[in-house]
Amino acid sequence: MKVDLLIHSASQLLTLAGGPQRGAELGQLGIIQDGAIAIVGGRIEAIGKSEELRSTFEAEKLIHAVGRVVMPGFVDPHTHVIWAGDRADEFEARASGATYMEILAQGGGILSTVRHTRDIETSALMMQSGQRLNRMLRHGTTTAEAKTGYGLELETELRMLDAILKLDKRGPLELAPTFIPAHAVPPEQEAEKYVDEICNEMLPALVKWWRKHQSDADFPFVDVFCEEGAFDLTQSRGVLTAAQALGFPLKIHADEFASLGGVSLAIELGAASADHLVHTPTDEIKSLGASETVAIALPATPFGLGETDYTPAKDILEANGLLALATDLNPGTAWCESLQFVMALATRYMSLSPAQSIAACTINAAAAIGREEVIGSLEAGKQADLLILEADSYRHLGYRFGTNLVQRVVKKGKVVVDRRRDGFR
Repeated sequence: MKVDLLIHSASQLLTLAGGPQRGAELGQLGIIQDGAIAIVGGRIEAIGKSEELRSTFEAEKLIHAVGRVVMPGFVDPHTHVIWAGDRADEFEARASGATYMEILAQGGGILSTVRHTRDIETSALMMQSGQRLNRMLRHGTTTAEAKTGYGLELETELRMLDAILKLDKRGPLELAPTFIPAHAVPPEQEAEKYVDEICNEMLPALVKWWRKHQSDADFPFVDVFCEEGAFDLTQSRGVLTAAQALGFPLKIHADEFASLGGVSLAIELGAASADHLVHTPTDEIKSLGASETVAIALPATPFGLGETDYTPAKDILEANGLLALATDLNPGTAWCESLQFVMALATRYMSLSPAQSIAACTINAAAAIGREEVIGSLEAGKQADLLILEADSYRHLGYRFGTNLVQRVVKKGKVVVDRRRDGFR
C-alpha cells in the first residue's frame, strides 16, 4: 500500500493510545522503541515497529527520525490568545508590589486590554494574534482553545469570535472557540445588569450569529470567570444555565484566588472543564474525581504573578481526576506561548513527572475541549498531528526549559514547521 508519509526509526514513538487518563493512570505513554507511523490523507494509517511498517508501506515521502522522539502534537485547552496591545506597565507595577486584584480595581488588568481590543480593527487584531499563534505552533501546539472576553459588549465579542474563526480557517494551528463575555464587569455597567444582558441578549444573539456564520459546526464553549472581583456563584450559575439551555457546551474559570463553589457548579452542569483550581477545597476535589469534568491547571499564571500556590495536582490525581495542562496565554498574567515551559513548571511546582505532564498536554488536553476522539494521541484513524523532537527521550520535556525541543511539526499529515530550514540541526 502507498502512503503519503512514513516516519520511521524513532528512538521513542509515544502513542498515548487508549483515551484520557485518570488519576494514577496519568503518564501512560505507550512507547514504541524504533517506532514508525504511516500517514495517508491527513490521517494515521498505521503505527508500529519500523521494520514492519517499512516492509508494508511504500511512501511518497520518508522521514528518518533516528535519535528523535515522535509524539502527538500538543493541545492547549485554555488560552486568551486573541487580544490587542500589552500590559508591560502592569507587570512592572506588580514587580513593585501591586497585586492583580488591586490593578483590576483601578481599571487595569482585563479592562485595560478591553480598551485596546475594542479600538482595533479585526484585521489588525488577527495580525497581532496570528503572530502569537505562529510562535505556539513552532513550540509544538497543533490545536488550541481560544477565548473571546476582551470586548465585554456584543459587537467586540463577536468581532473576536470572527477573528478566531478566520484564524482557524487560515491554519495550520486549529482553534476551538470559546465565548466568554463574562470575563469581567465592563466599567460602564453594573454586574447584575451585565449578567442579564449576557443571558437575555448576548447569548441569543450568539445563536443567530453562529448559525449564520458556522451553520455546519458545533456551538462554541461558553465560559465564565467565577471569582472575587469578577462574577459570584449566583451570577456564574445564571450565565452557564442560560448558555446550556441554548445548547452551548460549558467551561468555567474557578478558584484562582478564592473558592466560591465554581467547581461544584461545573460538575453539576457537566462542564467540559474547570480551570485554574488553585484554591479548590478537598471535598470539591473529591467530587471532581468522580466526574467527567477535566481539571485544567495553569501553572504559568501563578508563576507570572510571582505567587507560590499552584493547582494541587497530586490531590486531583489521588481523587482519580482528569488533569490537563494549559498555558493560559494572556497579556496580563501569563504571556506564555510554550507548553514545553508549562511542563517544566508542572514538574517542579506541581510534582508531576515528565510522562504525566506529556499526557496532560496531549490526550487529556484534547478531552478538555471535547476532541479526544480526533487528536491527542497517535492511533490509526486519528488526525495526523505530531511532533518530532530534537531529543532521544521523552524525559527531556520538563527536564529542559528555556529552549525549544521541537524540530518538526506535522499537522494533518503535512510538515508545517521544519526548524532545520532555519539552520537547526
